[in-house]
Amino acid sequence: MNQIYDKNKAAQIPPMGWNSYDYYNVGVNEEQVRKNADYMAKNLKDFGWEYIVVDAQWSDPNALSLVPESQYVPFSHMCLDEFSRQVPDPVRFPSSAGGKGFKPLADYIHSLGLKFGIHIMRGIPRFCAHNHTPIFGGKGITADKIANPFSVSKWNGDMYGVDMKKDGAQDYYDSIFALYAEWNVDFVKVDDICNTNMYPHNPYSAEEEIEAIARAIEKCGRSMVLSLSPGPAVIEKAWHLRKYANMWRITDDFWDEWHLLKAMFERCDVWQRQVGEGCWPDCDMLPLGRIGKCFADERDTRFSKDEQRTMMTLWCVFRSPLMIGAELTLMDDWTKSLLTNDEVLSVLRRGHGAEQVMRDDDACVWKSRPSADDCGGSVYLALFNISDCEREVSVSLGDVFGEACLGGKKCSVRDLWEKSDLEAVEAGGKICVKLSAHASALYSAKLV
Repeated sequence: MNQIYDKNKAAQIPPMGWNSYDYYNVGVNEEQVRKNADYMAKNLKDFGWEYIVVDAQWSDPNALSLVPESQYVPFSHMCLDEFSRQVPDPVRFPSSAGGKGFKPLADYIHSLGLKFGIHIMRGIPRFCAHNHTPIFGGKGITADKIANPFSVSKWNGDMYGVDMKKDGAQDYYDSIFALYAEWNVDFVKVDDICNTNMYPHNPYSAEEEIEAIARAIEKCGRSMVLSLSPGPAVIEKAWHLRKYANMWRITDDFWDEWHLLKAMFERCDVWQRQVGEGCWPDCDMLPLGRIGKCFADERDTRFSKDEQRTMMTLWCVFRSPLMIGAELTLMDDWTKSLLTNDEVLSVLRRGHGAEQVMRDDDACVWKSRPSADDCGGSVYLALFNISDCEREVSVSLGDVFGEACLGGKKCSVRDLWEKSDLEAVEAGGKICVKLSAHASALYSAKLV
């Protein structure tokens, strides 16, 4: 099969933006989206942050009504058009009234120089299948004829999967992405599709729906980033993910707990060979700043400052997409400094060939090249203390550059977090740093 989705055009570098989920859960409204977009345009856009993504349940008038007892409302009635397609709840998103959908909100975000994204669950609403509602372009076919009642999410019961062997199935996916193109959507996060964890014997059971969505994006005529959730993604299907998607989650929901962050070192090790232009294994959102309000647990991140910097360092050297989960308007200056360090973000934008140099129970080292054609004379270098006590972390110049490249040269070193030059390392020496528990350092190093 020919390549049907031009990923290079949609996501040449890892997408950077904001997603409503970590603070607003499934209940964000238009006013809240707009004020976060305003903040990004004023404070973050110049550093590469550009996507504003509305997460789950934007069509549900009853979203959040059962929190904290239940995140989702069982058998809730979504807002739908006449062709079984979800549309925004006009109470939460007033500009969508009168059939306008998300276009007015997307147009506002575009006017700020930003891009607009939405979250969807794979499949077709169960309400539509039960009520035999029509689908667009389906030749008189109704939702029940394409729904697969044996394919559901174990954590959100809104949807049935679509049986792609049925006549009208592709028409349905074509119709919803044609609608998103009319709304000027730039980014679509599709959930319950990267790992259909209701079915542990077949976690990639939605493979045909991924292909159908990619075809629908191609047909709609608008470039859209395709992001797949949740994880962990199936490494054996890396070839398929690379072919059809731009982003895919390599972890389940990631929150502000050290054991989850430490586990990401192993996940990044597994996926390091799959990173490349248009193909971005996704470490999930950044739980920084003020989060958790609509989960009935509003708090500042539980990560220490060292842990926050370690997370940003790993995400950047690995080249994961960066999605902020915080309420941006409540961000303090220190958190903002994490997200606006241009020298650190250059590792995300310019790095190539990231690889783990070493990892044991106490320390980890990663490196990448500043450009695709660099022959090894300069690198980005990340050193991590993943133990629970202070220790020195070091790596030899031979392990960083290769013994054959050293040629008796010294190594200049720049600390990218501190934006300061360090003392040069003598030929044959080591780059070493004393780090607090869970802390890290990020350098650019060059043979001179």
